[in-house]
Amino acid sequence: MTGEHVLVHTEGRTGVVTLNRPKALNALTHPMVETIAAALDRWEHDPEVAAVVITGAGERGLCAGGDIRSIHEDARAGGKASAAFWRDEYRLNARIARYPKPYVAVMDGIVMGGGVGVSAHGSVRIVTERSKVAMPETGIGFVPDVGGTYLLALAPGEMGTHLALTGAVVGAHDALLCGLADHFVPADELPAFLAALRTEPPAAVLHRHVREAPPGALEGNRAWIDHCYAADTVEEIVERLLASDAPAAQEAAATILGRSPVALKVALAALRRARELGPLERVLEQEYRVSRAALSSADLVEGIRAQVIDKDRDPRWTPGTLVEVTDADVARYFAPNGDEGLSLAVPDSPQEVPW
Repeated sequence: MTGEHVLVHTEGRTGVVTLNRPKALNALTHPMVETIAAALDRWEHDPEVAAVVITGAGERGLCAGGDIRSIHEDARAGGKASAAFWRDEYRLNARIARYPKPYVAVMDGIVMGGGVGVSAHGSVRIVTERSKVAMPETGIGFVPDVGGTYLLALAPGEMGTHLALTGAVVGAHDALLCGLADHFVPADELPAFLAALRTEPPAAVLHRHVREAPPGALEGNRAWIDHCYAADTVEEIVERLLASDAPAAQEAAATILGRSPVALKVALAALRRARELGPLERVLEQEYRVSRAALSSADLVEGIRAQVIDKDRDPRWTPGTLVEVTDADVARYFAPNGDEGLSLAVPDSPQEVPW
């Protein structure tokens, strides 16, 4: 079965999903999400399919996120299409996390935003020396979603807070350290690894191809990251970063001060709340409320304009400073959506994936 933007087929005992928009860095659209979901439904009950693999076409990466040009146009028109897209996308994220067969995500190259959502909830998450993983939403006036606040809340110490607020890009070692991936496989071994999955289960193949990842940056910065980002407010986080002797902390402060002030405060609140919400499904429901609220904010439209449409890299945020963002401004993002909210069932017991 072949679709224009998603290629779906089987190779031996493996069901393969290939995101196929290489010129757009495989950015996700609503029909792509629907195609992936339909394939998972079909393969779940197919005894000939023992595992699922998701990968991206082209040389640059798995997926750079959602199609934010479309979201920009839709937000200006009222946001109904984006809300419908996110509803199905977040359902897919939850589906991947509970999938009863091994779900192997090849996180090679760029994996950001929605790309994290279709990979980092899988049961077998592979990174390479080319991996560039990030949740960069605050840079466009948005907030980490697709279960990103769930994943980042689980990262050791305050590393997830650092990644959420700055949108920093991490490589293989740091993705493994933060719990966003499971195994490092050199890029030149991926063809042999994927070929072996046609006839063998992942556990039997992994030990032949997994290697030690090259060193990363986060582990050596844990001291200032954990101290600075443990603060109660974004303002205090910035103060601690600026007071640090570490050059990387100063750089993080400068990055944060260029992000949307309201998105930063909502992201911090969402991350802290995620730690108390429990299973992924509850966090995705929260993210849906936050994402829908962002559709009516000025910052999402302005952020995409500055970063993607006009590319002047000079967004004019509203409000323009952290101190101007009130508690009420933040609370609006978490207000219930009534009948239009997302409701996800949580299984009585965790799904055990057969290996």
